[in-house]
Amino acid sequence: MNARSRAIAGVMFLSAVLAIYFVFIGVRAVALLMSGTLLAALMGVALLVLPLIGVWALIRELRFGFSANRLAAELEASGLMPEEEVETRPSGRPVREQADAVFPRYRDAVDARPDSWVDWMRLGVVYDACGDRRRARAAIREAITRERASRREDSSDE
Repeated sequence: MNARSRAIAGVMFLSAVLAIYFVFIGVRAVALLMSGTLLAALMGVALLVLPLIGVWALIRELRFGFSANRLAAELEASGLMPEEEVETRPSGRPVREQADAVFPRYRDAVDARPDSWVDWMRLGVVYDACGDRRRARAAIREAITRERASRREDSSDE
């Protein structure tokens, strides 16, 4: 089982556990709502609202993960996945100077073709490999947005 498959299995397991938790909280919330007292009903409402926010966040993250995984698979299949090796410290963190040396080529590609989901995805993969998760997620989200836009354009051309 490769790393991507293990990650997907882990996400599915944790999502199932979270869904079970939401069900239990929902049952408790309904019981509080039906108790007849104002304070218990307010607590019931709070218990319903928080899991709804949790479900929204879970769905959003799952959609991001599946879309990112699909685009990464497309990059791999077409041989466009970045292959740069960045030395890591014993802690597992990349050596900052080496990581900084890798980025310009991918940033320049995005600057040259800002509508290319491939270039955004490659930039996100490089950010992720170098430990910059915040920028990686932002670049991958942009790649997902660009890829969806290009699919819509392709379907409207037909």
